[in-house]
Amino acid sequence: MEEFSFYIKEGDPNEVEKSKIWETAMGLQDVDGLKPSPYLIETAKEHIEGNIELEEVKRRIDNYYKAHDKRMTEEESSEEADKVSVRITEVLSEKSFNFNPTELISIHKRLFTGVYKHAGKIRNYNFSKKEWVLDDDSVIYSSYETIMDALEYDFKEEKNFSYQNLSFDEALKHLCRFTSNIWQIHPFCEGNTRTTAVFIIKYLKTFGFEINDDIFATNSWYFRNALVRANYRNFNKNVFEDMSFLEKFFYNLLSNTKYELKNRYTHIKYKNNNEDKKSSNASLEEQAIINLIRNNPNINQEEIAKKVSKSLRTIKTRMKEMQTKGLIIRENSKRNSLWKVCEYK
Repeated sequence: MEEFSFYIKEGDPNEVEKSKIWETAMGLQDVDGLKPSPYLIETAKEHIEGNIELEEVKRRIDNYYKAHDKRMTEEESSEEADKVSVRITEVLSEKSFNFNPTELISIHKRLFTGVYKHAGKIRNYNFSKKEWVLDDDSVIYSSYETIMDALEYDFKEEKNFSYQNLSFDEALKHLCRFTSNIWQIHPFCEGNTRTTAVFIIKYLKTFGFEINDDIFATNSWYFRNALVRANYRNFNKNVFEDMSFLEKFFYNLLSNTKYELKNRYTHIKYKNNNEDKKSSNASLEEQAIINLIRNNPNINQEEIAKKVSKSLRTIKTRMKEMQTKGLIIRENSKRNSLWKVCEYK
């Protein structure tokens, strides 16, 4: 969002971090065609500049809509977008995270309490939803009677899955499949995509990744369309589940790849989407280190260890292995290192 570009380019590290989180939080509202109000944007700037705390932002937004509730039409009101943006910012600003279905349900409750009556409650009916990308057909979602069993199964499978010795490409494909499965279960009546996005962002950070916030901020609708295509098949139309759109989104999110994420590409009738995917022989852990080096070639190993939550000894070993594999090279002396990523195709 252009409103925060100044802070990202010129701000101190704290302002940059806050700005990126706000961008993601507001950008995710586009999933449901919602737009934050100018009032929230200006209030968010005060928070970014350190003039007010996040609790004050929440208080101001609540009071704003209490005062204007009777004078706003449904079309004019950005209440849902504003309140949910603030709450996403709050959740993404926190370091705590538990990998289980309860965390997913808790995130939904935190985001949508007071917005939806069913916030934090599992869906108790079956439904279909017409999708533009499917020519008004619908994905087949999980039966409401199997939601908790399906969630517990997928979380157990993911928790027991080992990413050790996987290439970045293999790990990314697996992460895409897990994300796709959680979304297809569609545990909640509304707000599933935003809840899934927030949960996955926090999960990915446990791998040591610094998420490319611009991707969610500007391509949230593409993210949803990619999830739709990953879970749709129609033999009569010769259309099958296609994970490639979601994989391209994740490549842009987690590495320096720059696929063109156009919504029209995801439509079932669009035929010219044959761009080759880039690949890397880096592991998931190595890719996180590569991303840090790309962002700051002068970063030292102590800083890397802190950011990816690993010991300094582990990072030194890993980066020595990465140099042997030809993923990175060290320029200058060990005392004044300048790291360089060996780009791949």
